[in-house]
Amino acid sequence: SKYNIIDFKMWSDEEIKGKILHKLSRLGKFKHSHTSIDNVPKGFPPEIRKRVKDMAKELKREGILFSKPTHYGEEVSINANMKEKIIYYINKFLETK
Repeated sequence: SKYNIIDFKMWSDEEIKGKILHKLSRLGKFKHSHTSIDNVPKGFPPEIRKRVKDMAKELKREGILFSKPTHYGEEVSINANMKEKIIYYINKFLETK
């Protein structure tokens, strides 16, 4: 295999959620600024992109991500009212860098 197993970082669910929120917050995706749900896994290692999609669903269930259905697909943005939880997850991601 061309991949060395040792290179794969073991991502916790909280770290994945943190990276999602870190990325969306850097892009300014709050309230009325949305991005396609298909953009969320970009920037993650290919082998965990399915888990990234699952974590995005969990963030929606937790009320941290807003979902906006459109005729061209689902869009998401961050619920700024959930600031404490957002900061918690982003810190979990940043601690591992």
